Amino acid sequence: MAIKHGLGRGLDALIRDGSKPAHPQPAAPAHEAPAPGEKSIVKLPVSAIRKNAWQPRHHFDAEALVELTQSIREHGVIQPLLVRTSDSGYELIAGERRLRAATEAGLAEVPAIIMKAVDKEALELALIENLQRQDLNIIEEAEGYQLLAERFSLSQEQIADRVGKARASIANALRLLDLPAEVKQMVITGQISPGHAKVMAGMESISEQILMAKRVVKENLSVRNLEKIVEHSRKIPKKPRAARADLPPAHVTYLSDKLHSHFGTSIRLAPCKTYANGKKGRGLIEIEYYSNEDLDRILTLMGIQEDTI
Repeated sequence: MAIKHGLGRGLDALIRDGSKPAHPQPAAPAHEAPAPGEKSIVKLPVSAIRKNAWQPRHHFDAEALVELTQSIREHGVIQPLLVRTSDSGYELIAGERRLRAATEAGLAEVPAIIMKAVDKEALELALIENLQRQDLNIIEEAEGYQLLAERFSLSQEQIADRVGKARASIANALRLLDLPAEVKQMVITGQISPGHAKVMAGMESISEQILMAKRVVKENLSVRNLEKIVEHSRKIPKKPRAARADLPPAHVTYLSDKLHSHFGTSIRLAPCKTYANGKKGRGLIEIEYYSNEDLDRILTLMGIQEDTI
């Protein structure tokens, strides 16, 4: 596998964060990493392999892990893990499910490919190898993209190039991170599909997103049905917000009459409004005129001369 370069800034800080093992690890590795470009499969002690702190995958299907454990117990680990050497043993780059299952199966050793990778290369591989896995749920995938973007200053175009996906796929996945936590959890657990989540990401109200997600589960709505419901709801005119005029109607009439007398033309006066949430709505004064001469007359009454405009 070719190693890509150029992840961005701040990598030394990333390596320091969480890089120390939680438990004592074996001494320096007995196997040396091959030269760049070379690969060799070796047997490594399970206890010598430290998990990667930047693993984007947080949710492992318990049933699938049990099945993988049983398979490994019977046939061993078929696909080698990908690791690199560290001061205290080995650091896992890819293969956490296999490592977990091998540990559960009681294996003392696992096959692994040791890569000679500097910190920058190892971090990029750890993220991208896992992002390319088909069994990552869409929320974990989006969190991985966000990590690449925020920690390593990668654009959506650069992320798309590295993981082999269209830029639109990256953008659509990142939008799902704005969904409320309750809805994201329903995506993670498979109660609603990524397609449902993408439709709900276009809804403005968080409360509506949560209610719609619950409705999808309760009524077993398809993505197409959900799209129709959301589209229909957008066509329903919204009720005007409750508001209170800042001037009494009688006073508005009085001021309108005074303005009409002063300008000699029809005047429409709409007072400012105060909404229930305390926000202010604008007021309006509209003056009618019927010719350029009439406009000049009104401007003169307002104290505006032609040479000043």
